[in-house]
Amino acid sequence: MRLRVTTDQPWDVAADVLVIPIVGEPAFDGPLGEIDRRASGELKALVAFGELREKRFTSSLAASGGVRAARLLTISAGVAGDVDREVVVRIGAATMHRLAGRHATSIAVWLEPLAAALDGGAEAVAGLVARGVVEGSFDPRTLYLDAVPAAPPVIDELVLVAPAAADVPALTRAAERGVIMGEGANLARSLSNRAANDVSPEVLAEEAYTLARKHGLWIDVIGPDKATELGMGMFMAVGKGSDNPPRMIVMRSGKKGELDAAGRHLAIIGKGVCFDSGGISIKPAERMEEMKMDKTGACTVIAAIATVARLAPGTPLLAVAPAVENMPGPHSSRPGDIVKALNGKWVDIINTDAEGRLILGDAMTYAERLGATHLVDVATLTGAVSRALGDLVTGAFGSDPAFTGEVLAAGARAGERYWQLPLVDEYRTEMESWYGDFVNTGGAEGGLVKSGLFLREFATKPWVHLDIAGTAYYRKAKPWAARGASGASHATLVELALAGAAPA
Repeated sequence: MRLRVTTDQPWDVAADVLVIPIVGEPAFDGPLGEIDRRASGELKALVAFGELREKRFTSSLAASGGVRAARLLTISAGVAGDVDREVVVRIGAATMHRLAGRHATSIAVWLEPLAAALDGGAEAVAGLVARGVVEGSFDPRTLYLDAVPAAPPVIDELVLVAPAAADVPALTRAAERGVIMGEGANLARSLSNRAANDVSPEVLAEEAYTLARKHGLWIDVIGPDKATELGMGMFMAVGKGSDNPPRMIVMRSGKKGELDAAGRHLAIIGKGVCFDSGGISIKPAERMEEMKMDKTGACTVIAAIATVARLAPGTPLLAVAPAVENMPGPHSSRPGDIVKALNGKWVDIINTDAEGRLILGDAMTYAERLGATHLVDVATLTGAVSRALGDLVTGAFGSDPAFTGEVLAAGARAGERYWQLPLVDEYRTEMESWYGDFVNTGGAEGGLVKSGLFLREFATKPWVHLDIAGTAYYRKAKPWAARGASGASHATLVELALAGAAPA
């Protein structure tokens, strides 16, 4: 896709579609009025008809009249005071979904209405809109189908229209960055959406190898024998029940233990359960097919380190993705089994379906051994978080207030929503074991908090846990996204890592 920034007026830009964001109630006393005049009053007619409304993501296609673009597409950003970075990304994505099934190869997006409503102005909007357009072009049906009806159009050229821009090169760089961010999110989504019979732990490791070679990353993949030798008892306890053996995928940008410009060696750790049957504590049959999505955290960190390598090569960053299948079988762990974690603690497995925290714990310990000074894990960990926060807000826990603030600030820059939850120390007593140091789950009450308390046992450095069980994928299509993996937290991890990148 070609990318171009122009300072031409929107009515002078040639494209198949001119996208006109509408912020608040449309006002026709400025450039929007000029577009309407040239379009022979089409926009005012839409308002009179009740078609052009303030409700966010509502959209209308109109004839263009004397405007150079062949068609006009209005899309509402909602109330002016509520326009944030998340909304701007989704305006770009919703544009592509509104044009699904249409024959359009060039799209021009007028940035001014969004830039006037968003802190950061046109430069921030350029990056966010470009990212949204790329993310909105993703359709998971293309993974397996040769022909996909009513798919988003394939765009040859994206034109960002910024008549008042004083620094076109800066806007272009921001937009190019946004495109790369969007491509990284789509990579995470593509890996996450692939079926369990298509992506085993070994295949996920092969995909990571391909990305490492492409982007100049160091990679090591630890198999069962080495993991056992190292003492990764929790990791092996989950993966040994499947005929597809586990893999601990480790990728690095920069040198081992090297500190970044923020004074840290950041590790991003993603849960990679390529299929989760629940093991011996087997899940109900209903919606079990969705458990191919339990690898989303791993797919996210693998894609994120590749994105960082594209945007800021050499930035010190570690990505660890423990990949397993959690299956019942003659070699599976049983409720009541006690295993020794890599950090030496003994864990009483009372529920084999609380497996994500087991593989993450050993991965976190290993990341620290490789020199990590700060940890962020991303995981589809608990059903409780989706019941509490739904599919639009990710739950967050943190052991260090300052670092947690940095992660949440990165999320704000990325346009992703988080809600910080407490680590209530008193609940730790409900996780005591008869025989080990603690059990791997402490009952339903406060289960979300207890999952965070369990993981904290394996972090001696500042650590943040992002539970994306609700946000990792959509069961129903959104105005800005298809069903399936959402790419949640990819942009946050990239923004966090780039905060430590050396100045260009």
